[in-house]
Amino acid sequence: MKLLITGICGFAGRAITDTLLENMGDLEITGIDNFSRAGSEMNRKPLEQKGVKVIVGDIRSIADVNQLPAVDWVIDAAANPSVLAGIDGKSSSREVVENNLYGTVNLLEFCKQHRAGFILLSTSRVYNIETLCGLRMDDSGDAFTPTEQSFPSGISSQGVAENTSTQSPVSLYGATKVASESLAIDYGRSFDFPVWINRCGVLAGAGQFGRADQGIFSFWLHAWNARRPLKYIGFNGSGRQVRDCLHPRDLVPLLTKQFAGNAKAPPIVNLGGGSASNMSLKQLSAWCADRFGAHEVTADLQPRPFDVPWLVMDSGLATQTWDWQPATPMANILEEIATHAEAHPDWLDVVT
Repeated sequence: MKLLITGICGFAGRAITDTLLENMGDLEITGIDNFSRAGSEMNRKPLEQKGVKVIVGDIRSIADVNQLPAVDWVIDAAANPSVLAGIDGKSSSREVVENNLYGTVNLLEFCKQHRAGFILLSTSRVYNIETLCGLRMDDSGDAFTPTEQSFPSGISSQGVAENTSTQSPVSLYGATKVASESLAIDYGRSFDFPVWINRCGVLAGAGQFGRADQGIFSFWLHAWNARRPLKYIGFNGSGRQVRDCLHPRDLVPLLTKQFAGNAKAPPIVNLGGGSASNMSLKQLSAWCADRFGAHEVTADLQPRPFDVPWLVMDSGLATQTWDWQPATPMANILEEIATHAEAHPDWLDVVT
């Protein structure tokens, strides 16, 4: 089987590639990366040593995409994954749309030409912010938890399911992913190639290029270990915001099943750590204090744009239709990151 993986030298791209090579035989993998993310160049040589062909290119460029070899499947892991993308002064709104949407269009045209299947790694941030912020929360403990209430469609105490509203507002980043999902499904149906959309919760693991606005688990552990400044932003500076956690290697068992196909499976599924693998920043700080020792966390009461108090993915549909569930417990993911942080105390300098 021939695969193309975009953003291959990013954290998710490399983790998925490594795991595919470990678990599947007779694979020929080509990757494309524009190396715009600090630290991504470090992943190039290890991948090439495993026989992966890494092409320097940008999926926003039609010429770059047209030079790629024909493959059986495309896994699109290239994106600016920050909910603040386009408004934080680090990237322009046009850049975000070009990368996260126009780049997807170029890949879909590639799939149309070569009759290749398409798998899009999408995001939990496609869900309507007002719906998520409107949930009633118990804030008496160290983490927000939904109280008993008449939940909006798609949401339960188990998390956010696929039929939760994706209407705006979802952030500029979220809007590009919603649009990419819709285009991908219609391209596949119009030109008869398979398309799967995997909406992922927060991905985390050793070697991630964590920042405060993305890769929060990795960023928090590395910053704590290096005694860098940390602060709880918004929500009265309480640090009670909750996210679930998923290791990208746990996506591979699902990807291999999606390669084989399932006529009864829906095109979109949620994937995340769910109710068994989630944590607030305050709880994460307690974990870090036990693991690394005490460190002060300050409070910034100003709200962060597009932040939500609680976002946990309900992966029940993926379990039901694909017999998939996450394999790596949160405790293992955190310990993996902690070990990496201790071995690379200057990691944040390298990747930011």
